[in-house]
Amino acid sequence: MTLWLEAARLAAGVNAVVLLALGWVWLGNYRRHGAKHTLGLLVFAGFLLVENLLWLYFYLLHPAFIGWFERAGTDVQLGVTLLCGLELVALAFLARLTLQ
Repeated sequence: MTLWLEAARLAAGVNAVVLLALGWVWLGNYRRHGAKHTLGLLVFAGFLLVENLLWLYFYLLHPAFIGWFERAGTDVQLGVTLLCGLELVALAFLARLTLQ
């Protein structure tokens, strides 16, 4: 296993947990208020959750993808990992605003 693969797995896993928490809060808010923008945030969280679960599948269970990732150059590994990492930063910011 490479360091970048482990970092990408961790970021995708944390993203999924944060999205579940945000989705739970937004679902409660939507049930209480029925605001369209809250529904939009809930749909956004749902799509991103599916994306991160798919990443986790590839990172953990798909041997062809894992093999490709390990054989790819460090620039590719870093780039793919940064995508999940940047999403984590954005979700952390959104979670901080939501949970205040």
